[in-house]
Amino acid sequence: MTRTRTSVAALLSTLALGLGGATVASAAPTPAPESCARQEAQVAKAEQALARVTAVFGRQKDKVATARKGLRQADTRVERARARAALERAKDRKDEAKKSKTAQQVRLAKAIERLAACEAGQAPAA
Repeated sequence: MTRTRTSVAALLSTLALGLGGATVASAAPTPAPESCARQEAQVAKAEQALARVTAVFGRQKDKVATARKGLRQADTRVERARARAALERAKDRKDEAKKSKTAQQVRLAKAIERLAACEAGQAPAA
């Protein structure tokens, strides 16, 4: 269990660092006013969080598929009962990850709106 958590943490940190560099690189060519730096940071943070949540959702979908396969391969009554329970847990976790992903998408959209409003407010003053 601990090894799995360590592996997942390492994967997430690698993913976050890899995607974080991509978002910074894409934001670098368009210099924005200094007063919008906070909104830019919020957008970058929201993008990174969305990438993490999307990765979790993908893994949960894989776990549901694996649990379904395990249910099909179960031979005895006890194995089927355990497989059904595992499938239900996997589905519940996938649903939670889906809700988190949707919520993070909304957060990202709002952060982008705030950034656009900030940049629009700065354009006439410049």
